[in-house]
Amino acid sequence: MKPSLPLLVAAALGLTGCSIADQAPDNAQEATPSVTIMTHDSFNVPEELVTQFEEESGYSVTTTSPGDAVAVLNQVTLQKDNPTVDAVYGIDNYSAPTLLSEDILVPHGAELGDAQQYAVDSDTDGDLAPIDQGQVCVNMDNDWFDDSDLAPPESLEDLTDPAYKDLFVTTDPTTSSPGLAFLVATIEAQDDWQAYWQDLLDNGAKIASGWSDAYYSDFTAAGDGEYPLVLSYSSSPSAEDGSTSSISSTCTEQVEYAGVLDNAGNPDGAKAFIEFMLDADFQQTLPDEMYMYPVRDDVELPEDWEQYAPLSEDPITVDLDEVAQNRDNWLDDWTQLYENTDA
Repeated sequence: MKPSLPLLVAAALGLTGCSIADQAPDNAQEATPSVTIMTHDSFNVPEELVTQFEEESGYSVTTTSPGDAVAVLNQVTLQKDNPTVDAVYGIDNYSAPTLLSEDILVPHGAELGDAQQYAVDSDTDGDLAPIDQGQVCVNMDNDWFDDSDLAPPESLEDLTDPAYKDLFVTTDPTTSSPGLAFLVATIEAQDDWQAYWQDLLDNGAKIASGWSDAYYSDFTAAGDGEYPLVLSYSSSPSAEDGSTSSISSTCTEQVEYAGVLDNAGNPDGAKAFIEFMLDADFQQTLPDEMYMYPVRDDVELPEDWEQYAPLSEDPITVDLDEVAQNRDNWLDDWTQLYENTDA
């Protein structure tokens, strides 16, 4: 069966890579050293890669997840003086500058190659390694719209049209990384983003706490929900065999990064882990396991992705430095607006 989109994942696992073997411990008689990675809850890796990494590197790998990428950022920041993990994975580009400003990472030392094009411009020390990339987009249930007399929306502005009242579910930007990406995209694309959001909420947009709830509980195409429009990813239609599609004009770029924590107990193991995630073996698993696109140009996408999961050629792009400067204020303003509307 074709894998579904990633559900919550928190497991002990490891990865593989040719360049990691050189970093294995010298004394094979010693207890196997461990490396602990904090990840978001959609992290998933094939079991055979777990075994291969542990055999070739000499490290046993454990992952821990506090939730979505937003929760990862909050948790790793709280632990800045006394980290309980060695590395972090899943920090998205809209949160990356905020993490860099905390000065709690050390250079990962990995050769980025093709991935360099996704590096954060302000990351001059090489503290964050791009691991995967994609786009956050509004998705629609094609069958639902085919069966109705309503033409599907084509833009962000259409979502506030009374014709689409009570049809759109998005996610809370304070708890959800796609929700944060969507908020930032609307701020970039709208002259008055707060007025836009007021219109969106007045038009019956639902705010779910996270992606899984929105997609699997509220979206008509993936469950018994009542919303034929959902905030998801450009890759999501590949899981639905074309019964859904993304609205390209609503797409905004998302990149996920990994970094080594300062004062980590096993920085060498953390660096080895990051190097493997950039290896072709791991990159090849991204579409099937995490529904993200690789950052390596030499990794081919599955055939159905070419048909069902194209990236928008003109996504909404933002200045990440501006996001870093305004992120907290934007979230506070959004929360106040939402709570006042909800009341």
